[in-house]
Amino acid sequence: MTDDDWKQRLPPETYRVMRAHGTERAGTSPLNGEHRQGLYACAACGAALFESAAKFDSGTGWPSFFAPLPQAVGTSADHALGMARVEVHCARCGGHLGHVFPDGPDPTGERYCMNGVALKFEPRGGAD
Repeated sequence: MTDDDWKQRLPPETYRVMRAHGTERAGTSPLNGEHRQGLYACAACGAALFESAAKFDSGTGWPSFFAPLPQAVGTSADHALGMARVEVHCARCGGHLGHVFPDGPDPTGERYCMNGVALKFEPRGGAD
């Protein structure tokens, strides 16, 4: 899809985060308080990204996971803001999701710190 296609398809804040590599304000995502079983999918293309069993409260203000689903995400070096970080993007559409840090819990020791507007929660069974 072209950039104009994404602008038309996504809400403005989701577009800013996913296509312009923005960050939502900490503590603003309703997904921080989501504790049901289900899947977290890409808000842009719908690809399944994270299982709810991998979600944990990192205390950072963003939905956090210790592992993505197999082959669901890609990573790249991010040197913006004068620091070295590892950016996480959707493997299907390339949308920016957040960053991964090496300070997460077992079993991986990783913290996938995701922007809530880049995710769509799908409860197990499709019902609330």
